[in-house]
Amino acid sequence: GYILADRKKTILASSSQELVGQEEVPEFDDFLTKAMDGTSIVSAPFRSNFQLKSASGRMTTQVPVMFAASPVRDENFQVIGALCLQIRPEEEFTEILQLGRLGESGETYAFNRSGLMISNSRFDDDLKLLGLIPQDADGASLLTIQLSNPGGDMVTGYRPKTLRRDMPLTLMVQKALDGSAAYDLDGYPDYRGVSVVGAWKWLTRYEIGVATEIDHAEAYLPLTILQRTFQVMFGLLVLSSLAIFVFTIIVSRLQREARKAAVAAKQVGQYELVEKLGQGAMGVVYKGRHAMLRRPTAIKLLDVEKINPGSIARFEREVQITCQLNNPNTIAIYDYGRTPEGVFYYAMEFLDGINLETLVNQAGPQPEARVIHLLLQICGSLYEAHSKGLVHRDIKPANIMLNRRGGLSDVIKVLDFGLVKAIDEKKQAGMTAANSLTGTPLYISPEGINAPALVDARSDIYAVGATAYFLLTGHPPFVSSNLVDLLRMHVMDAPIAPSQRLGRPVSAELETAVLACLEKNPANRPQTARDVAGLLRKCPEYGRWTVDDGDAWWGRYERGQLGSSTGRVSRTLADQANEGIAGSGAGERRPAQQNFDQTIVSESAGD
Repeated sequence: GYILADRKKTILASSSQELVGQEEVPEFDDFLTKAMDGTSIVSAPFRSNFQLKSASGRMTTQVPVMFAASPVRDENFQVIGALCLQIRPEEEFTEILQLGRLGESGETYAFNRSGLMISNSRFDDDLKLLGLIPQDADGASLLTIQLSNPGGDMVTGYRPKTLRRDMPLTLMVQKALDGSAAYDLDGYPDYRGVSVVGAWKWLTRYEIGVATEIDHAEAYLPLTILQRTFQVMFGLLVLSSLAIFVFTIIVSRLQREARKAAVAAKQVGQYELVEKLGQGAMGVVYKGRHAMLRRPTAIKLLDVEKINPGSIARFEREVQITCQLNNPNTIAIYDYGRTPEGVFYYAMEFLDGINLETLVNQAGPQPEARVIHLLLQICGSLYEAHSKGLVHRDIKPANIMLNRRGGLSDVIKVLDFGLVKAIDEKKQAGMTAANSLTGTPLYISPEGINAPALVDARSDIYAVGATAYFLLTGHPPFVSSNLVDLLRMHVMDAPIAPSQRLGRPVSAELETAVLACLEKNPANRPQTARDVAGLLRKCPEYGRWTVDDGDAWWGRYERGQLGSSTGRVSRTLADQANEGIAGSGAGERRPAQQNFDQTIVSESAGD
């Protein structure tokens, strides 16, 4: 259909004869005014007050209709009227919007400023069943459904208790009319009460809004499937992780038992384990014998209870570094290996002597000449290590063995290079944690306490001085029952002069050399082990400990003739040094639970 109107909005011609001659028809006023202003316009759908053919084919009023209006101009291009073509909104208009129907529940529809739907819904059949639109042939949502929020999901059975005209408009309509957000992805109830997500646009020129909505459940179905799949996979991952964790524990326990069984069997590689000699921070040392050579050998095993990547790395490092050193006063490595059960070991020369701690504990403070003789050998071993850029970091009496080797008495062997630090080695940061306290509290240097990462060869010089002090006096330089106090003494306090601690004269040259090694500032100490040796050679007792003196002492030692009163007194002094009896009450004896004569290795080292 059509209408033709003049500038006075009088209907000059129409497909509906009852309209001809009518002036300023209210339903036409809005779009005719815009057409007379020279604008082509499409009106919003409205119900006609004149007879039109309905969807069922009968002539009636109140039929939804809309017009596309365009101005008519004369030869001077002046607007003299308007030609308006009738559009059936339930057909052409709705069909255009139906292109926006997505999936099973997506739809695109139009609405006016009153919140009235002005296109047909894809859910007309459902709306008839819900009683929201008439169930006859002409029943449709177009210009019937008010876009109101019923307060619940009517599709699942909810029935509102208020009239639809009293219900609030849907969130989408409210936001479209006030010009706020143009979409909502969180979900909101639509005119059926179903949770949907949607986007909308208010078209000011046409005074209509257009919205596209889809049920929340359908919109997020892929995400829901993905979430459920993820939850299932996460659950499987957790179960798998637990299974792997339990399996790892079981395997680790079985491996540990296998390692213990291998050790209990007294056979490691080609070596037979004869007897246990001792245990340190990282491993256990056995006296062993090569299966073919039958040569007595010391076998060091990595403790089966402490096997982890860090301890293995330190163990291997100890072997690799010690193998680089050829000084006769450094213990020699023969072999290194790993058993099928995972027991790490290395074989080294067997030393049947005693360490310097045991020497002082059994025989008391040593003569100056012998102390100088022993220190020179220690300095020789350390000088080679320092020349290769290595710092021992755990020089102490317990790590220095005194032996009879190759027909010679009083031969020193420096042990336990497990804490060696390469001065310029960047990888060392991963082996021992930065700024971690590493060493033995009774013999640790001040910089080893304040800045462990900065220790160098001069830290070993300090430990040599502390060891010399112990050999001369039977005491470490500092003794305390409290670890914090002990470390503070190393950093802050000056040691008592050896002669004063011993209670008898010590040559000034030797005392000066020992105290020089114990200087707090590394710059004030002898800078190399060779410098220390130079100071020792200037002492009056240098060279006075002869081979005969050594042989005589070892003869008495092997016959068990060292149990003198001097030995008993020195044993008491050594007990006090190791057990930390300082500031105790009369008769009170503190056990050495602090283990200040034991090596400290940071737990994070090597992890």
